[in-house]
Amino acid sequence: MGRSPYDKTGGAFFPPRIDGGRVGDRRPRGSPLGGSNVLPSPLFRRGRFALSVLVLSLAAGSVAGDASAAPGHSLVPEDYFSLEYPGIPVFSPDGDHVAYVQSGWEGPDGGRRSDLWVMEADGSGARRLSFDLRSPHGVAWGPGSEWIYFGASYDRGEEAPPYDGSSQVWRIRRDGTDLQAVSRVEDGVGLFQLAPDGRALYYTVDDEHIDEAWKDLQQEWKDLEYGTGVTHFQAVHRLDLQSWRDTEVAPADRVLRTLRISPDGRRMAAMTAPDEEIIYDEGQSEIEVLDLQTGEWETVTGHHWRVGQPSPFGWLSDMAWSRDGRALVFDVAYDGYPSEMWVMDWEAGQLWKLERPGEISYSHGLAWRGSRRSVVFVGEDQGRARVYEINDVRAGRQGEMRTLTEGDVVVTSFGFDPRGRQLVVAADRVDRVGEFYAARNGRLHRLSSINEHMEDWILPQIRDFSWKGGNGDEVHGILELPAGHDPATDGPLPTVIELHGGPTSSTKFRFRLWIYGRALMPANGYALLSPNYHGSVGYGDAFLTELVGRENDIEVQDIAAGTEALIDAGIADAGHIGVMGWSNGGFLTNCMIVARPDLYAAASSGAGVLDMVIQWGTEDTPGHVINFIEGLPWEKPEAYRKASPLYGLDRVRTPTLIHVGGSDPRVPPAHSRALFRALHHYLDVPVQLVVYPGEPHGLTTWANRLAKMQWDLAWFAKYLRGEPADTD
Repeated sequence: MGRSPYDKTGGAFFPPRIDGGRVGDRRPRGSPLGGSNVLPSPLFRRGRFALSVLVLSLAAGSVAGDASAAPGHSLVPEDYFSLEYPGIPVFSPDGDHVAYVQSGWEGPDGGRRSDLWVMEADGSGARRLSFDLRSPHGVAWGPGSEWIYFGASYDRGEEAPPYDGSSQVWRIRRDGTDLQAVSRVEDGVGLFQLAPDGRALYYTVDDEHIDEAWKDLQQEWKDLEYGTGVTHFQAVHRLDLQSWRDTEVAPADRVLRTLRISPDGRRMAAMTAPDEEIIYDEGQSEIEVLDLQTGEWETVTGHHWRVGQPSPFGWLSDMAWSRDGRALVFDVAYDGYPSEMWVMDWEAGQLWKLERPGEISYSHGLAWRGSRRSVVFVGEDQGRARVYEINDVRAGRQGEMRTLTEGDVVVTSFGFDPRGRQLVVAADRVDRVGEFYAARNGRLHRLSSINEHMEDWILPQIRDFSWKGGNGDEVHGILELPAGHDPATDGPLPTVIELHGGPTSSTKFRFRLWIYGRALMPANGYALLSPNYHGSVGYGDAFLTELVGRENDIEVQDIAAGTEALIDAGIADAGHIGVMGWSNGGFLTNCMIVARPDLYAAASSGAGVLDMVIQWGTEDTPGHVINFIEGLPWEKPEAYRKASPLYGLDRVRTPTLIHVGGSDPRVPPAHSRALFRALHHYLDVPVQLVVYPGEPHGLTTWANRLAKMQWDLAWFAKYLRGEPADTD
């Protein structure tokens, strides 16, 4: 691919071309099984679980759509595409404005689209700045609070950058005028960051490296795919924004995942890996720091650092410099174990792990607050996601932790003004999603009206529901009921059990109109329970790690017990209960129809694992399987078999709908095809396979997501309600 600056005469960029007028229009890594769910064992006992302390509680402010609500709009699948979500709020240096990226859907023939927006710090005057640019990201302000810098692609059908559709860095005035292409790099810019003083742009370009051993053959047959020997490293360049001269500051001898320039401009921190395959991020990624004056690299982490950690397959995913440039905080995430936050303090010469008082689960969003030595992050607790602050982080010590956003809220991102006084969060609640709020003394005050049309929607009732799980301890889930439905007087409902992915994840206490069932099922007359089974985050470290070595066992017991608790509470109509999930949720769906064919009358399995050996051998993040099964296939063959629903498929009687992306690297479609073959050709179980051509682990287009929702609704209508197929 060989990316390099567009001007190769003298190592200089020409000044950017000016466009008058307005612009037109490694994933943070989740769990390897992505955004949905997990499994049951053939040894699962069929008897009822004893119920203890069954709790059906309605938290203050937690219900939408009660019986007294005025008539409104009943939710339909197309409503999913009407919701907009704002991204990370970035304050201007003067603290008066906030820039952000807002995402939504293009239309029936497209996929997701995003746009650059700006608003006043009090939420007023929101205006869209981009119209023709695609996928704006990496928003930063210039030093005078006038210019906004960001990455995006702009395709005018030209052959040369910046209008050839390659990713470049752009800037625009905050009033939406004077769009400028800051970079013009052949084949596009990779990572980038504006220097803290605004005088330079740091960015990466790819350079293909072929090992010497088979170089001639691999170059001759370069269009073939090779297992090893061809790697794309990244060189780091510095573009001076006054002279437009370009200088290489680090050669292409590393794979760079993330880079951050220190506030004093002296250092560049990078997450590096030995190869570009995502498997190398599992336990082989490092934090390295480049001295920008001397060109010397320093390794902050290393193999010695991983000794004694919960797993050798930890993922580095985010990092942030302190305001004084003397400390760096970063995180490491695990499958099956709690994520951790670490701090390197150059002043004290120490690297240490931050503690999480109360075992709040770290989620995302590392930052330092203003010039304080306090670390701020989003943490999960009982299905809520709040902003927390750990004070006085220095010299191997930390002070008290406090909550900056109270109540039933799910914070998706946040930002402070430069002084650390104003906090703005993007958050979801039970009655509204995708809005900005100002946080003052822990309380949230809404600033935006991005999804104002929701005020006319008939929303489900959202409640906490708890029961005794497979370990004898309390398990929680999020229960949704149709608006106005009272089980005590209206009786039980056909019910869907929706299983989250990960499994090192959770279902949050918020409204969510989602392609995996939330909100849409209650709108169609179903009760819906989303269990946060063992292995879910936000319920303590022990609850999380209990799943290690017990997949297709303890969480299957949790889910079955929760289903039976709904029946006993008069909420679920026995004999009319379905189960669904995607990814780890699809895996668990496969497990549930093996473990409890008597309990589930219909199933929708999305991108679900069927055989753990094949999953280890073909997915892009095999450390996930190794973590949970605690060994390799030849070390623990029986454990791999026990964790795999494949070997109990002869028990399945449940009509099953199967979804999968045709190019899924995380849970390859072979699992879904094998499940279909077994049920259709050998076991005579009602089944349908839906393959979405070219789609990865998550469905990316409007049409495919709508198709999934319509298939699920039709499948459950037929097998839970007895309605004829293909009804309008």
